[in-house]
Order: sequence, then structure tokens, then C-alpha cells
Amino acid sequence: KLLEVGTAVGYSALYMSTLVSDDAHITTLELSEDRVADATANIASMGKEEQITIIQGDAADTLKTLPDDTFDFAFVDAAKGQYIAYYPDVMRVVRSGGLIISDNVLQDGDVLESHFLVEKRNRTIHDRMREYLYTITHADRLDTAILSVGDGVAISVKR
Repeated sequence: KLLEVGTAVGYSALYMSTLVSDDAHITTLELSEDRVADATANIASMGKEEQITIIQGDAADTLKTLPDDTFDFAFVDAAKGQYIAYYPDVMRVVRSGGLIISDNVLQDGDVLESHFLVEKRNRTIHDRMREYLYTITHADRLDTAILSVGDGVAISVKR
């Protein structure tokens, strides 16, 4: 069972579906009704409606509805400033031994800059992402590596 936080148009969920067995199931969460409509159409066009379920709503809320220790894998790729808010529930729903991938964690390298060197309008996201990175790299229950590939990827294994 796979979880995606941030469906957008369904590209990542569809791609993941090509890498897992046909009996694997992907649950993906998306706030935007328009994006859910686009993702639903894209998923249907690929015949993946049985394998991919979209839950529409704010991930901070919809994550709370998911059962504990359900997922083997989570891909976090939603509102970057909200990763820290998603963290407790992602940890709760991913089983021990599960993998958590967090995308775009370096934000074009801005996250490495001082708070005061980041444009004022981006400071909240910057500070929250730094808090998230600190949390996942210092959590007792995670082994985490940060890769500078693309816009940065965090790979965490839940112990």
C-alpha cells in the first residue's frame, strides 16, 4: 500500500503504479477540486481506477482519517510549508520498515540560506521546511538521507 500526499494531476501516482504489482494500491490526497478532476480523468484514461484512490480535501485533515500502520510507502509532495504539519500523521500511518520520500525539500537551495537572505514572502515556507528537515534527520524512529538531486529529496526509513 502506497500513500501520496499531493496528487496534482495524478502523474506521480500513475508512474508509481507502473513500478508496483497490480495488486498494490495507491491512496493519494489532494486539496484542489480542479486537480482532483484532472487526476481522475488521467487515472481513468490509463485504466487505473481500481488501483488508485483519490481522497479530496486538505491533507492535514484527510491524513487523520487513515488507519495506523497501513502504508509501506509514502510520497510527500504537497504544500512545502505544510510538510511539518503532515509529519505526525505520515509517521502514524506508515508501518515500521516503511519508506517515506519527501520531494522538493531544498527549494532551489533556499533552504540552505539564512532566514534573512530569503525573500520575505518565502520566509515562512523556508522556516517550516528547515524545521521539517531538522525533525526528520533527528527523529529517533527515522533513518534519513537528504539528496541534492533536482530540488532535493529526503529518503527516510521508519524504524
